[in-house]
Amino acid sequence: MTTYLITGARPYGEAAVDLLLADGRIAEVGAGLSSAAAEVVDAGGLVALPGLVDLHTHLREPGREDAETVETGSRAAALGGFTAVHAMANTDPVADTAGVVEQVWRLGTQAGLVDVVPVGAVTVGLRGERLAELGAMADSAARVRVFSDDGSCVSDPALMRRALEYVKAFDGVVAQHAEEPRLTAGAQMHEGDRSARLGLTGWPAAAEEAIIARDVLLAGHVGGRLHVCHVSTAGSVELLRWAKGRGVQVTAEVTPHHLLLTDECAETYDPVFKVNPPLRTTADVHALREGLADGTIDAVATDHAPHAVEDKESEWAQARPGMLGLQQALSVVVQTMLEPGLLDWRGVADRMSARPAAIGRLAGLGARSQGRPLAAGQPANLVLVDPAHRSVVDPAALASRSRNSPYAGRELPGRVVATFLRGEATVLDGKAVK
Repeated sequence: MTTYLITGARPYGEAAVDLLLADGRIAEVGAGLSSAAAEVVDAGGLVALPGLVDLHTHLREPGREDAETVETGSRAAALGGFTAVHAMANTDPVADTAGVVEQVWRLGTQAGLVDVVPVGAVTVGLRGERLAELGAMADSAARVRVFSDDGSCVSDPALMRRALEYVKAFDGVVAQHAEEPRLTAGAQMHEGDRSARLGLTGWPAAAEEAIIARDVLLAGHVGGRLHVCHVSTAGSVELLRWAKGRGVQVTAEVTPHHLLLTDECAETYDPVFKVNPPLRTTADVHALREGLADGTIDAVATDHAPHAVEDKESEWAQARPGMLGLQQALSVVVQTMLEPGLLDWRGVADRMSARPAAIGRLAGLGARSQGRPLAAGQPANLVLVDPAHRSVVDPAALASRSRNSPYAGRELPGRVVATFLRGEATVLDGKAVK
């Protein structure tokens, strides 16, 4: 393995130090370090953070390799500062068996750019009729701990209850796509004055909030672990705050696009802005930011959803919902949370590394742990960020096979200069190493 001496980095934006990376770990942290055998990385002016962890990534493989593969998605993740991503189960075939989750895990291992952690389906085929092989996936080489039918809601309350009870046996978590389907039939965007004026069927906030309310009650009743995917409304934040106050084991995530964009984007009828759940109002965006700042929302998760050109460049009603997110996630958090003073760099590391790793049960895996602090003896998973850099997003320059970025043409702050996975560089000078 290569030994790296990172000089002049500012861990968590604080005082500059040197970091020596050797044998997959942070061997030493201090001032004036030296090593004749090390490759030197000048990190003067750069902020060092633990490697980012994404709880919600769509890698599309197997089945839709035209939109993304495990390798291309992993490269996009590394370029965005991530060292681990959770690959969602809505592939083809669905990741509802030990065989499929092990296939995804092995593809990630072969790519070697980030730790690819498969998410198992809650129900067979995501159909919401009967539980999938949760125990077999948990016992597989992929060691699945997060289960989700994301893209579909586990709308049957009895089935959701059984899932929450079942995963307790191996300290798993059920990640719910909160959407009452009977309230969102034909929905195209957030329900409100704007949807009425644009003539697009609305997706009411109550459809999300009703499922969250039901599921926190179920989780509290059975003592199971619930995680709420892509929270998007102010009402959802209040429900989560109430549930946490009652001691319910519930965590939640918010996407970068829900922290930045609003339903005003739909005015263009550009389907790049079509997403599920939809972009909400300015008031919802402010509530989401406050919820992330005070810890009611635990994590930022990208919901990176690549789509082939023919699935997005069409009329709004026919376009598939979803947006790219991996490479710009940190920049959006810097703009929406760090620059306004809602979070500091330690807060960013907490919401984008430590807490996601804890939710996904990646923090206690020994040498393969993720989300650990930047300290001597810890696995050398880290990212170096240039906070002063600003650049305009060009979808054509992204590593993903798809181009459906909602940030096209936007100037965003921050640039990932280097990413290290267990001491090996996956990104240097802002470029993928392999």
